[in-house]
Amino acid sequence: MKRRQFLATASLAAAATTAPAARAATAATTSSTRPPTRSLMKVGCQRAPTDEARLEFLKRHAVDHICGNPPPPANGRFWTVDELAKTKALVERHGIRLEMIPLPFLGSSHIDRTSRPALMLAQSPERDRDIEDIQKIIKACAEVGIPSIKYNMSILGVVRTAPSTGRGGSVYSTWKLAEAKPEKPLTRAGKVDAARYWERITYFLDAIVPVASEHKVRIACHPHDPGMPPAGYQGVDCVLGTVEGLKKFVSIRENPYHGLNFCQGTICEMLADPGREIFDVIRHFGTRKKIFNVHFRNIRGHRDDFVETFPDEGDVDFWQAIRVYKEVGYDGMVMPDHMPKHKGDPDGTQAFAFAYGYIKALIQAVDAVG
Repeated sequence: MKRRQFLATASLAAAATTAPAARAATAATTSSTRPPTRSLMKVGCQRAPTDEARLEFLKRHAVDHICGNPPPPANGRFWTVDELAKTKALVERHGIRLEMIPLPFLGSSHIDRTSRPALMLAQSPERDRDIEDIQKIIKACAEVGIPSIKYNMSILGVVRTAPSTGRGGSVYSTWKLAEAKPEKPLTRAGKVDAARYWERITYFLDAIVPVASEHKVRIACHPHDPGMPPAGYQGVDCVLGTVEGLKKFVSIRENPYHGLNFCQGTICEMLADPGREIFDVIRHFGTRKKIFNVHFRNIRGHRDDFVETFPDEGDVDFWQAIRVYKEVGYDGMVMPDHMPKHKGDPDGTQAFAFAYGYIKALIQAVDAVG
């Protein structure tokens, strides 16, 4: 081979060898300079009261989206358009968006202590009257521009045993089924097996979901807290205390405006291995767009035996959880709840401030890495 031909052939071979590496380097450089994808979730809060002092506190701590709490309805039953508009205007004056409100009943209280038990006791005609009140609230929310409502379908409320001591002398909410001693064998609801419970839930959804869909207001139900044994507790089979129960719940009257107040802490309390299992649960409901709101709470332990901790010390990797919420395209509020208490912080102000900053930093971090 002549010298000139040899040099030309060698140059072509070198170019062929280095081209893929050059392209990879160029792609890596382009990727590193491309702006990361921003998540759509926001730090949120649901703490009452929704007044000037609370709103200033929230704004100082970069909480720009809330589940607000209007004053009790003047008529004692349901909020009017004017009442909701006043609360919305108050919130917006502080540069905060009113994303959600709780119903004035159907809260997380025990059935023996709630003043409006008809829906969960299947008492007609009282439950039909309560359903009509909820329909009026949905219509008022639509008119005012409040996009979602949260509620519970609970008989037992939030059940706990004696608290535990945590870091810095904090008091941690605790549940140990083996140590549980109900106040009495049955509630005023008597025995409520799964079939009866599902009948009451379905009766409610049949009447409410079509109205929510018509007016484009999302209704978000909280799971039962905590998960209970299949045999029930105080005679009640808590059907929304398992992941399978929640899957069944969202399938009844399937509709994009019918979903979950996804309490991550409560759902972890249903699981045998929360630190491993919770991410697939988020993916299941998140990909189906059934997560309307997130209560971002950590626990240490598992079903039937756990304590509620600060967000950075539980069994669930919150960094990984935020990544999964971003992965499924979740665009709602991520809010702390059930924060540990301390005698030096009786209303939880310090604990919640810590949690807001922690969540804000997680969202910023997951956005920074793309």
